[in-house]
Amino acid sequence: MRPLGNTLITGGSSGLGAATAEAVAAEGGYPIVIDRQHPGNDLPFEQADLADRTQVEQAVQRVGVKHKRIDALVNAAGTDACGTLTDVSADDWERVVRVNLLGTAAMTRAALPYLRESHGTIVNCASTLGLRALSDATAYCASKFGVVGFTRALAAELAGQVQVTLLVPGGMSTHFFDDRPEQYKPGPDAKLNAPEDVARTVVFALAQPAGCEVRELVVCPSQETSWP
Repeated sequence: MRPLGNTLITGGSSGLGAATAEAVAAEGGYPIVIDRQHPGNDLPFEQADLADRTQVEQAVQRVGVKHKRIDALVNAAGTDACGTLTDVSADDWERVVRVNLLGTAAMTRAALPYLRESHGTIVNCASTLGLRALSDATAYCASKFGVVGFTRALAAELAGQVQVTLLVPGGMSTHFFDDRPEQYKPGPDAKLNAPEDVARTVVFALAQPAGCEVRELVVCPSQETSWP
């Protein structure tokens, strides 16, 4: 298994991103968080809104200056705007796509020169809703279906240069649902995964030796499916 080095983690201040940062550190890696909000700990941090490509590029440039190399990138940042297409404002709908899909692409593009040099690994976080459609989730499904397609094409493009893993998580017990209307929150009997458990699968993918690539991981609660 390869040692974990400098691992850039978007959305690393909460949820799966924060759990991944902790898991990487526990395995001897060096997590570097990129997020809009400070993680509230001593981990290296660069502030950026993933919806703003210029901020993303500047944050990665700062990481390169300070830390010299990037061994892995985990694109875990994500957002949502629940409701029917006509009920969700155009600005909110488009922000979901900018953060989840375009932000993932922008981070990858900016970090790629470093990852090519280190022969590193990219893990892109999609969703089970990137494989199956759900009403009142057009923005989220569009963005996560896009992440699936982007990551699969990226794996083909970077074969032999940078290892690429598509992570497809199901529902997790995080603050992701906190600001939703009640009708879009998991019910009291919902079976959700702990983000710490999913983070261990990210570390597994990151630790694979050169030439041994985990292309896709579906990690969901046992009662959830990733197909229609």
